[in-house]
Amino acid sequence: MSLPVIPRQRAVLDRRRLAGAIADAVEETGAQAARMAIVALLRDALASGRAELASRLEVKPNAGHAIAHGHAFLVDQLIRVIHDHVVEDVYPVANRSTGERIALMAVGGYGRGEMAPHSDIDIAFITPGKPTSWCEQVIEAMLYYLWDLGLTVGHSSRSLDEVSRMAREDITIRTALLEGRFLWGDQDVYDAAAARFWNEVVPGTESEFVAAKLAERDARHKRMGDSRYVVEPNIKDGKGGLRDLHTLYWIGKYLHRVRNARELIEKGLFTEKEYRTFRRAEGFLLAVRAHLHTIAGRAEDRLTFDMQREVADRMNYAERPGKSPVERFMQFYFLQAKHVGHLTGVFLAHLEEETTERSVIAELFSSLKPARRIEGYPVEGGKIAAPEDDWFRHDPVRLLEIFAIAEREGLEVHPGTIRMARRDAALIDGAVRRDERANALFLQVLAGRRDPETVLRWMNEAGVFGRFLPDFGKVNAQMQFDMYHHYTVDEHTIRAIGLLGRIERGELQEDHPLATGLARNIKYRTALFVAVLLHDIAKGRGGDHSILGAEVALRVCPRLGLDRNETELVSWLVRYHLLMSATAFKRDLSDPKTIADFVGEVQGLERLRLLTILTIVDIRAVGPGVWNSWKRQLLAELYDNAVERLRLGHKARGREARVAAKKDAVRTLLGGRAAMVDETADRFDDAYWIAEPEDVIAINLPHYCAARDRGDKLSIHTEYYQALGATLVTVIADDHPGLFFRIAGAINLAGGNIIDARIHTGRMGTAVDNFLVQDPLGKPFREPAQLDRLQKSIEDSLAGRIDMVPSLARRPLPRTRAEHFSVSPLIVFDNAASNRFTVIEVNATDRPALLNRLTRAMFEQSLIVNSAHITQYGERAVDTFYVTDLLGDKLLSEARQDRVEAALLEAIAAGTPAQASRKGKDAGMGTDRQAEPAG
Repeated sequence: MSLPVIPRQRAVLDRRRLAGAIADAVEETGAQAARMAIVALLRDALASGRAELASRLEVKPNAGHAIAHGHAFLVDQLIRVIHDHVVEDVYPVANRSTGERIALMAVGGYGRGEMAPHSDIDIAFITPGKPTSWCEQVIEAMLYYLWDLGLTVGHSSRSLDEVSRMAREDITIRTALLEGRFLWGDQDVYDAAAARFWNEVVPGTESEFVAAKLAERDARHKRMGDSRYVVEPNIKDGKGGLRDLHTLYWIGKYLHRVRNARELIEKGLFTEKEYRTFRRAEGFLLAVRAHLHTIAGRAEDRLTFDMQREVADRMNYAERPGKSPVERFMQFYFLQAKHVGHLTGVFLAHLEEETTERSVIAELFSSLKPARRIEGYPVEGGKIAAPEDDWFRHDPVRLLEIFAIAEREGLEVHPGTIRMARRDAALIDGAVRRDERANALFLQVLAGRRDPETVLRWMNEAGVFGRFLPDFGKVNAQMQFDMYHHYTVDEHTIRAIGLLGRIERGELQEDHPLATGLARNIKYRTALFVAVLLHDIAKGRGGDHSILGAEVALRVCPRLGLDRNETELVSWLVRYHLLMSATAFKRDLSDPKTIADFVGEVQGLERLRLLTILTIVDIRAVGPGVWNSWKRQLLAELYDNAVERLRLGHKARGREARVAAKKDAVRTLLGGRAAMVDETADRFDDAYWIAEPEDVIAINLPHYCAARDRGDKLSIHTEYYQALGATLVTVIADDHPGLFFRIAGAINLAGGNIIDARIHTGRMGTAVDNFLVQDPLGKPFREPAQLDRLQKSIEDSLAGRIDMVPSLARRPLPRTRAEHFSVSPLIVFDNAASNRFTVIEVNATDRPALLNRLTRAMFEQSLIVNSAHITQYGERAVDTFYVTDLLGDKLLSEARQDRVEAALLEAIAAGTPAQASRKGKDAGMGTDRQAEPAG
């Protein structure tokens, strides 16, 4: 195998000129004395060659193959010059013996001729027998030259016998030699090594090699997260990356001795179209890798957030309505990763079948057993297949039918049939989309009882999903450039549908008891599955995806066969699929107006049930670690309050009953100390009893009574709150202005992040403030030393022993991925969300001590904070405050709002570059919908 011809080779490296310059240096001072000058010549040649290839990449930023081959050519030429210099000038031998011969073999990726600017160089030095002292000297001298150039070299020195023996013993060595390419030196020795490899090592080991490569691939996928849709993919080793393409080539070459990927067509392993897909994906990934190495100035294969922007810019991706350049770049990346997944799936499944050794008895029984057929489709080994190559061409509706049968019967679709479906997906046209039977079959898959997630993913991989539902095709591989969303829109949607199915089957009872119970009692089951399918269908269209998605639902649902009521219900669910999470996480659920507004939009129990389930699967499908017990409790609390309101009607009846019921529950939890409930009846109003969970009240009351009995002016309690995976911090003190921001700053100095805060001032002027705290990784403080540190920091802050502002300023900001994102600050004033308070919602880039700065600004603006609700969506912090002025009135004056807004923007910008702001006045729920990234 040889490298493709490189255009304008001498511009990359002129070997004759370089060799001539080295010869001149040797002639002038001798080989040993000229060594440093020779290294300088080689280093200049390497640098100028890299610069030439970098400029070519800049001119043609998608020329992945050309650049990869160009860097391999550059290294080839350098090594050849070094070899000739060492053999002729450093260790010259007039008449070499038969043992004084060396073949240089490029192996691994270098042997394949695919190198990024800073790839490792893998070389095998092969000798006829045990290396002579001359061979060892030559090899050592060459390596020192390569190391002096700053190159990372993986090398081996072996005899012909050792090459064969070690390749038989070690799959890794075998794989490297599989891609061996003659580089320089003794051609006969190389030919002998290649012949022995193919004649002595490969025969009889084909099945073993394939099995090892498949196991290696699976282990690598698991190590890298086992998903093509991770937010910072590894383009080499990640799922859908270059290594998956290499695996195809390795196996094809090992089994069929192909010299390049194109020959896989002749072997029936690729169609012409699939080969073009292979080359396009490979070329794109090689180009991206070259850009990564160029930007980093070193070997770098991870597409981190900061790299994504730069690579998108270098590859000339432009902004389009609703999509930034980096989002368009990453969408194309994920499309290529998806194509790689399809190619590897079909290719390797086909090879697994080819290499599976079947016994004579198994063959006999298989031949005697009649083939099973379902509705004309043959089934063998749990896989359903198309009976003929033109099966789908005769009736394109069958492209839906086979997946519907597979879901209903719990069968896999044969890889060959997946390949046929992918080939024939273009047959799905407007007539097929309007076909009643086709739409009924699609709904059977979508709302299947067995495993709709897996089957929908097969449909998506085959291209059938996006062809049948073009709106879904538009979000195929679409990502959102943020730290909150872990998956592309299509993958998130399919995962959400899978979660809905698992909840319905009772498989997630422990994690989602509320949704599991509700799923048993819903009337509009199909409508719910369709709503999950469509809830993000309009992302990337340059507007509010909830509103645009609701319009899509009105158009798509009738086509799918839903009646008018179901269509309107799906449209409403899509339009308001963020309403419940926004209310639960950003509003005070103890405020009657919050519940009244929410119920006023929901209006009925069935819509509430459906919206609750949709909200849960939407959040859970965002990615690992996004769903937690805190969110579960808030959603359950909102659901319970809404049910009570819907059933009891007027808020007064429900409010009194809730307070009484909660007091009874607290008495039960307190046991022998139940009298505390009545002892403190004159200290806490109904708002406290409604706002706090009964288990928190059961912690607060003994704490409060103990502080009262001791006459403490300040009492701090910290404990691990297992139910919510956080630490509960309770501060009891005489209420005074600035109490909140001082506590918030102290918690931050102790290394904590506040995820929720409830602030209460009793009738006797004593503040009882409850904070839920986690560490920067989202874990609770639970060790005694951690709890003591929290308590001590708050004590010192409130006692004035800490100068808060300079202490926070000195605290180093941790370097996090969030620093690669910038959220334009958005301050929204909402006087309609509460009867008593102005609700201020702050959207900003999440940073340490942000809450302290915001609450200090409110203190300086003479505002009283009644409650705070803190939510993080990746790099975005959304902090909501219920406030009044010092007289207990709302902030109704626009001039006053402007002053508060300016103070908050200044607090956000402290220590960071100024950012643009947008403002909402007297907004109702949903005015800032585009700032809401949940799900």
